[in-house]
Amino acid sequence: MSDRDSESLLFLTDEQLRRAIEAMFFAYRGFTADPDRILAERGYGRAHHRAIHFINRSPGTTVNNLLAILGVTKQSLNRVLRSLVEDGLVESRVGPRDRRERHLYLTETGAALEAELSDAQRTRMRAAFREAGPTAVSGFREVLEHMMDPDLRRHFAAVREDR
Repeated sequence: MSDRDSESLLFLTDEQLRRAIEAMFFAYRGFTADPDRILAERGYGRAHHRAIHFINRSPGTTVNNLLAILGVTKQSLNRVLRSLVEDGLVESRVGPRDRRERHLYLTETGAALEAELSDAQRTRMRAAFREAGPTAVSGFREVLEHMMDPDLRRHFAAVREDR
């Protein structure tokens, strides 16, 4: 892309921005379609998926950390965690230093569900990235990171990429 082309991207019209917003809506719909189907078969929803995802990414994370990442109410997260624990997907352990803390881990069953959900999404993303090419992949990630609120960007940066 030439400097002139990239400079013109700094001045997007409202219509171009609306189209980008619509593209995100439709892309998100596709991105969540397979996991939604898998979750629905088990009586779960997207909140369960997000909890499972972030527990997998940071085994031993605390309930308070998960609350900060997900941006949900304590009551809402407790409902989700209760069902995941009762169904044997998540294990809640007492904190080693502070007995009031609860550290969360996926069980073998939880890890298997997380892998099934992630495999579906990785397959879709891999195909899209392959079609779009390496420059688009880099630009896509950069745009996503710039859309994040600063505190969420810190959470994102804190999760190791090399897992």
